[in-house]
Amino acid sequence: MKFMLIMRATDEAVSAYEEIPFEQVIEEMGKYNESMMKAGVLAAGEGLSDASEGFVVDFSAEEPLVTDGPYGETKELFNGFWILEVSSREEAAEWAKRAPLGPGSFLEVRRVQEMEDFPADNEWIQKEEGWREEQAQRAQR
Repeated sequence: MKFMLIMRATDEAVSAYEEIPFEQVIEEMGKYNESMMKAGVLAAGEGLSDASEGFVVDFSAEEPLVTDGPYGETKELFNGFWILEVSSREEAAEWAKRAPLGPGSFLEVRRVQEMEDFPADNEWIQKEEGWREEQAQRAQR
């Protein structure tokens, strides 16, 4: 089963992060990522650019509204993620606890839904399955 580890932080964590040499951050994250790769559990993972480079699309009104970042409070921002393929919720929690994050940082861990979670007889689910197969074939080329 797959789980997504969603990285978030408070203002305290952001301030502490700014005090750490960037090379040290890269090394710690690299070692963590390498340990997951060697264990065969890392399916994907990326860090995100600063919120000032992003935007939000709000669907509250009749016409969607695009607002440039930064937006929201620091603790609401999504800073990066990992997707792990593990055998259980407990294993996902064990990997999450090993993340090289400090005080004020936290990971939200959510199970990624799989095709088996949806009705197999649904037309759109069947199309989705076909699209995923096409993507897998393209990735192998």
